[in-house]
Amino acid sequence: MNKLILSTALLALTAGGALAQDTIRMGTEGAYPPYNFIDDNGEVAGFERELGDELCTRAELTCTWVTNDWDSIIPNLVSGNYDTIMAGMSITDERDEVIDFTQDYYPPTDSIYLAPEGDIDLEGAVVAAQTGTIQAGHVAETGATLLEFATGDETIAAVKNGEADAVFADKDFLLPYTDDGSLVVVGDPVPLGGGIGMGLRESDTELKAKFDTAITAMKEDGTLNTLLKKYFGDETSTY
Repeated sequence: MNKLILSTALLALTAGGALAQDTIRMGTEGAYPPYNFIDDNGEVAGFERELGDELCTRAELTCTWVTNDWDSIIPNLVSGNYDTIMAGMSITDERDEVIDFTQDYYPPTDSIYLAPEGDIDLEGAVVAAQTGTIQAGHVAETGATLLEFATGDETIAAVKNGEADAVFADKDFLLPYTDDGSLVVVGDPVPLGGGIGMGLRESDTELKAKFDTAITAMKEDGTLNTLLKKYFGDETSTY
């Protein structure tokens, strides 16, 4: 267990239960469209904002939204700065040692590489990825040189300014950057993670149960699939 996992686990022991307070604070990054972003009015928007608001309604909870940088999003959950994480976070065994997850609200999907040209040797390339992501972990295992950045936007900028040869991230995040032809998909898609779920403190079992019930209901009545297609297109994975 590394120091980050140990320290966040200890914090989790001291964090209070979310349902003891009147308002559930929904934590997100606000910088990973179309999952979550800040709109022209300065408000959290995107797939997870719309889904999260609906889940709160179905669970009969009053919720507000809080933004936090990705690299400290788990420690600030367990220390009590907010009560959930909805930030395009893949469910992994390592994260599950520190926090708990609801069932997935987005099935496992592919990650892809983008580069200015399609003939990049990915194994010998310098590849940009957002720090603390499953994509960064994957790049580190491939033999490529990993260049980590705090935000997804910075990984794109690193490729465009020549600092990195390619970028690796969620397919849904990267594909819009191919629209102007400056970046192209390189290599084959890579399946990673166990789907995307809502992160919660280990102690918040009642809150997890409420959100799990709401997610199940949205899967069963088709409204979750409708949201997935709205934000990610008709070809996206659904339930």
